[in-house]
This record gives sequence, structure tokens and C-alpha cells, in this order.
Amino acid sequence: MARDGGGERVAIVGAGLAGSLLAVLLGRRGIPVTVYERRPDPRVAGAERGRSINLAISARGLAALEQVGLRDQSLKQALPMHGRMVHPLSGGRNFQPYSADGERAINSIGRAELNRSLLDAADRTPGVALRFSQRVTGVDTEAGAVLFEDADAEPADVVLAADGAYSAVRRSLGLDDDADFLEHGYKELTIPPRDGGFALDPDALHIWPRGTSMMIALPNLDRSFTCTLFWPKADLDALDTPEKVTACFERHYPDVTDLMPELTADYEHNPVGSLVTVRCRPWTRSGDGGAITALVGDAAHAIVPFFGQGANCAFEDCIEIDRCLTETGGDWARALSLYQERRKPNTDAIAEMALDNFIEMRDRVSSPVYRAKQAATHALERRLAGRYVSRYELVSFSTMPYAEIPARIRRQNRILAGTVLGAAGVLALTARALRRRS
Repeated sequence: MARDGGGERVAIVGAGLAGSLLAVLLGRRGIPVTVYERRPDPRVAGAERGRSINLAISARGLAALEQVGLRDQSLKQALPMHGRMVHPLSGGRNFQPYSADGERAINSIGRAELNRSLLDAADRTPGVALRFSQRVTGVDTEAGAVLFEDADAEPADVVLAADGAYSAVRRSLGLDDDADFLEHGYKELTIPPRDGGFALDPDALHIWPRGTSMMIALPNLDRSFTCTLFWPKADLDALDTPEKVTACFERHYPDVTDLMPELTADYEHNPVGSLVTVRCRPWTRSGDGGAITALVGDAAHAIVPFFGQGANCAFEDCIEIDRCLTETGGDWARALSLYQERRKPNTDAIAEMALDNFIEMRDRVSSPVYRAKQAATHALERRLAGRYVSRYELVSFSTMPYAEIPARIRRQNRILAGTVLGAAGVLALTARALRRRS
């Protein structure tokens, strides 16, 4: 295929976070790109109600935004959260810092705000064309064409599908994929400002762990909180009257119900979303005529949101595609093959860690044993700075490839166990020697 800027017709399907960032990166390379989005322009039409799940942007996402000059702007739209505020049913909330030094934070930012910033950046990038209200139904790889619901096909030599977990492009390619749905769904609610200020501590991600379910709340710049219920769908459906909703919240979230004056209206009108993990292979498909399609972000590897890494992970995909184009001299086929090879193990790893973190958040965080373990972990991190690092810090506050993190944790634990056993052995030998002398 032709080299960078050599005349390929490049299409991106989806103008969400990943599609918009990728458009900026390609445009800066001098590659003309057309972005197709099924929705109207969200900067004009506004965001879909109840579909945000506030983002927790951390080191990986910030590193990607830095590449396109949006890091500082994005942080101005965000609020730092230095830890979790856990709200047990019994009362007595407790704060659990994310980092050993208490200084590091993840950043709460509205999905809509970040998407607007990326779309504005794409609009400003020469060679990028944004086409809204264009519903793509698939790709014809043999003909090298993007297919639409209500319009004629348009030619494309390279199609980058960033059209989400339920990707129409992925379905049209017949790739080997597996969508694993949790029994839980999610529903968004709101805690408005109170007396002009935040109703809860804005420096924390708030969690109400309830064993098999939970509610979380993230702060917004307007001093409100976006709350998200993660409940079994049967439980969500069972609350079919305002009275049932109110009674349930007074029973399970007594410390926050009075802070939600629109609770019953939000519950009635906001939709229930699904939580899905998508595993797919391959991510690329080529036609005999040389056209190539690749999946990006959730289209390739949707994960559940419980490690706050969905957007961060998708942004890393975009940066990797850009890097692979540089390394291959702009050869799209080689670059996208290399992209899949490098990213697939990492996305598999974070998918598993995200599922495990759901159990941690909805259940373990309220346990005194868990809190003691976290305190011990942070003590080790302070004492063995750089040599012992928790999984959370490696995921959220570093750009270490996700796939390397489990092995790093196992290696740390083996060394620590060996050190403890060695120290115990020395103490035992010393004790025996002292007994002989006495």
C-alpha cells in the first residue's frame, strides 16, 4: 500500500473519544481522513441522557492527550480524586488514598466535555473531515468501501472502526468475537450542588459497596456528582414505582437519599445500560484489492468500567497506531498488524483486572481486613520506593504495559516472601545460638 500521505482514502468510523483522538493524530501526519459518526454533532445536540459514566482519566490517558496538546486543557475540565470514600451501610465512612504518598490522583471528567474538546481539535486539524448523522452499517473489504444505512457506499482503502462495543463494522466483518455480559446493568443518577457547594467531598470517588452491587459518585465542575448504580438488572427492573425507588434508597443508601431531590425522576427516565467485555481476534481484515480494516478501542476490546481504564486504554490504542505508522514508514498493513500484536495482550490483561476490581469495589473495600492490607501495601511502597509498587499504582499512575503488570506483582511478592522467610530464618538461627550460650 502507499506510504504516509501517499493517497490512501482513510476512514474512521465513530467520532467518540478514540475516533476523535485518532483523527487528530492522523491529520497531524498529513493523512487526510474522513470521520463518520451516527449521532448528530454532540457539540450542538448535546450528550445522550444517562449515558456518560464519568471518566477517570489517569496517567495513560493524560500521556495520550499530551501528544495532541490537550493535557492541560483537559485537566482544567477535571477534578482530581486522591482516593476512595467508602460509605458502609452501617455508617462511618472512611477515606482510602489511591497512592502510598497520598499525592497522586485520578481525574474525574465528563465524557461529553472531553469528547467536545477532541472534536474541536479534530475540526482544527487540516485534512480531517467530520461527517455526523452518518450511520455506518459495515465495510466491504473486497470493494474497499464503507457501507451506510441510508446512503450510497463510499470508497476507503483504510477503515479504522472506533464505533464502540456493539461495533457495526466488527459484525459486518464476521470476526471471531465473544461478548461476555455481566448480569449487572448501570443507571445514572445525580446529586446536585447543595447551598452552592459540593454535597460530598469532591476529592474522592465515592463508593457505596453492598456486596453484590454498589453505587459510585464522581464530582463535576458544576459542583454536582454523577452517580452510577451497578445492580443486577432484575433488581433495577423491580423498582417500578417512585415509592419503591425511595424505599429502596432509604434502606440501602440512607446517608445520601436526601441529597438526591430528583431521584425518582432520574430513575424513571434514565436508561439502563449493559456492562460487556468484548474479546475479539483478529482485529484486522484485508480484502484482495488491498483495502484493510482494523478495530480500535471498545470495538476491539470493550471492558467493564471498574478500573477506570476504558478511555485510557482506547487512547493507548491510538498512540500505538501512530507509533506503528512511524516504525513502518507509513505501511498501513504492517503497521496495523504490529498494532494488534502489541496491544492484544495488554487489552486482555486489563479486561481481567477490571472484572476483578468490580469484586473489590462492591465488596472488599468495606472490609477491615482489606483496609489493613491496603495500609500494609502502602507502607511497603513507602519503605521500598520504586521496588514495590501496588497493582493500582502500576495501572493508574504508570504507562507500564498492562500485560507486564501481573508478572511484576508476582515477582515483587516472591521477593518479599523470600525476604520475610530469610529474615525469619536469621532470627531463628540467632535465637538458637543465644540458647546454646545460655
